[in-house]
Amino acid sequence: MRLGRIASPDGVAFVSIEGPPDDPTQAVVKEIAEHPFGTPTFTGREWPLADVRLLAPILASKVVCIGKNYAAHVAEMGGGDFSDPVMFMKPNTAIVGPHVPIQLPADADPVHFEGELAVVIGRPCKDVPAARAAENILGYTIGNDVSARDQQKKDGQWTRAKGHDTFCPVGPWIVTDLDPSDLALRTEVNGETKQNSRTSLMIHDVGAIVEWISAVMTLLPGDLILTGTPDGVGPIDDGDTVNVTIEGIGTLSNPVVRKGKS
Repeated sequence: MRLGRIASPDGVAFVSIEGPPDDPTQAVVKEIAEHPFGTPTFTGREWPLADVRLLAPILASKVVCIGKNYAAHVAEMGGGDFSDPVMFMKPNTAIVGPHVPIQLPADADPVHFEGELAVVIGRPCKDVPAARAAENILGYTIGNDVSARDQQKKDGQWTRAKGHDTFCPVGPWIVTDLDPSDLALRTEVNGETKQNSRTSLMIHDVGAIVEWISAVMTLLPGDLILTGTPDGVGPIDDGDTVNVTIEGIGTLSNPVVRKGKS
């Protein structure tokens, strides 16, 4: 099932998206009553996908991220020992949906894209063994861990550099029936491929990540986990378009604008 969130003429709603994912002229969205967790029930209302606007597919209470989870990315960022996952967080105010502009702060340069597989938690959980992680996952979507590298270096920790509004594009929808272990991941900037990897190259897989995070904090329905980015990260600037594509999910596309640009 593909789950999403839309703005329609009747308001905002969770939906199931049915039909070809790459052909919005043939796809329809069916409104879900209340929320998508558990077994969704439907209101009976539906619209053509082309007639609604896709929003970020989930309202997360928190966004928990794993850094340096691909060996080639560790190497390009200067190396280090990452036998344990490196965990940090983004505020939920950083979340935006597909086609919403990434707004670059006027005083941040360079700002990098980071295409990532994102995990959506499906129920409250704590101290989850890796082998039972899938029982607590609603599905998978695409994330872009946008990062102001100069601020990251200056601050010595990552909150400001990764926490700006619009620095966590997510979407276009959540896929519930997906094996995340070996998916192609590609990031393009203005049509040029920058990242081209597979989730099988993660140092810590999804199960290990859920176990590590849930040993520290309770995860709630809708919480997002960004699982790390492969090598090939690089700068984005005003006028660019970033597309992150993950096999079995689709493409998350966002334009880029610089705040304060006259």
